[in-house]
This record gives sequence, structure tokens and C-alpha cells, in this order.
Amino acid sequence: MTASAVRVKSPRDLRTERRRRTHSCWDHLIAAPLWPMHDANLGTLLRTCDAVGACLAVPKLPWVPDALARGNTLRKPACVHWTGDQLTWLSRQHARKDTNVVGAELADEAVRLADLPAARTRTVLVLGHERDGIPPDAVELLDLAVEIPMIGTGASLNVAVAGSLVLYRLAGLL
Repeated sequence: MTASAVRVKSPRDLRTERRRRTHSCWDHLIAAPLWPMHDANLGTLLRTCDAVGACLAVPKLPWVPDALARGNTLRKPACVHWTGDQLTWLSRQHARKDTNVVGAELADEAVRLADLPAARTRTVLVLGHERDGIPPDAVELLDLAVEIPMIGTGASLNVAVAGSLVLYRLAGLL
């Protein structure tokens, strides 16, 4: 086998391949870390949302706006929805006929990440607290749970990593 030269894309190449402006709210794929724990992870997840064309839905906890501003390294504004009360917002999403509510959660009936199909209808990805997961009241509002297989000793991934993996899968990019 011969080695081929890898050509790294230049900033100019990237500019011609990608959007010139931020996407408007497509309201198709929404990442919802409704019980955030660490502020740095929200900025990382916001960058993933931009990369896959998703929106971010977060509760307006006192520290969340600052965390998004500090962690957002994008040059343009991103699509952020403010949820208010998490369970009330999630209940409204679940009640919509055009929406699937998917939770990243370890559950007996969970679909493995590799088997998760791309989102074909409006989809909300619910992400729980990094230590406690999605609260039981919210699990009842999920249409589907997706599990990220792990072979290590850790119990879970942080919300930015877990959310990024599932968002790329739902966006049909993996």
C-alpha cells in the first residue's frame, strides 16, 4: 500500500465550503441540556449545534447566559431557545404531533447510538444532569432513549461529548 499525501484544507477552502452566515432557526433539531451542571460544556455543545445546524434549548438559570457567552467561540450569534421551567417546556415539546423527543439515557429499552436513525421530523434531544441523568418525571416524556455504548469504567460522558455524538448521528452526519 502506498502512502498518499494528506492535504490539510486551508482557511480559504473552509470558507468556500461552509455557510457564510449563521443559520436561521430551522426548528428541526434541538439539543436540550435542561439540567446543566458545568458552564464550560454549554459553550462546547453550542459549537456542535452550529456545526450540525441545530438549535440549543437551555433553562435561564442565573449562570447560563454568562456560560454561553464565555464558552461561545463562534464569531456569529447562535440559535438559543430559552425554556423557562424545564418540565413545562419538555411537556409542550412532547405534546407536539410533529416532534420526537429523544433522551440520551441509560435505559432498558434504549437504542444503541449506532442504530439511531437520522432525524426525519422535528427532534428534541434531551440531555440530563451529568451526575444524575434525566429526572424520572422527564424520562416519562421521552419518545425514545438512546444509549452511548461504553467499555470503560466511567458511568457516563459529559453533556457536551454525549450531546455531540448523538447530534451528529441525528443530523445524519455519522
